[in-house]
Amino acid sequence: MKLLVHICCAPCFSYPHKRLIEEGHSVVGYWYNPNIHPYMEYKARMDSLIKYAKLEDVEVIYDEYDFIDYLKYQMKHVERPERCIRCYEYRLEKTAKYAKEHGFDAFTTTLLVSHYQLHDLVKKVGEEIAKKHGVPFYYEDFRRGYHQGKEIAKIYSLYSQKYCGCLISEWERFAGKSL
Repeated sequence: MKLLVHICCAPCFSYPHKRLIEEGHSVVGYWYNPNIHPYMEYKARMDSLIKYAKLEDVEVIYDEYDFIDYLKYQMKHVERPERCIRCYEYRLEKTAKYAKEHGFDAFTTTLLVSHYQLHDLVKKVGEEIAKKHGVPFYYEDFRRGYHQGKEIAKIYSLYSQKYCGCLISEWERFAGKSL
């Protein structure tokens, strides 16, 4: 299959990228993360992905950083799990639209790698958006490759973040609080 893979960061992309290639799929990455804040965090993650893409010779589409529009959308719901669900919806909606418009057989996301994401909700959102746009959501539990991705990040000296990326999670991390 020709798969469009939404990428949250290079370390989380490395395992699914290798796994999907081994399975014989054609993989194109899709970088769309207006949730990441501050901008220098966004840039560090994107630069890390650019480095990985060059090293592994993988095509990646880099979409816009529409942080203000995302923030307006997201600030209505700041508690978990609602803010996370809305974040998944926002990013996977754009991914599915791109996949449909550009003839991909399916789309997926590296959010399925992290033990810190709400895995079942990522899957549910992906499947709902797939139905809405008529392009399949490729589901695989990539969590088993989480540590392998971290090892690849170390080998390639890729930046690894310390929080999911959103403004609220950054505040939770540094303020020692959670909603």
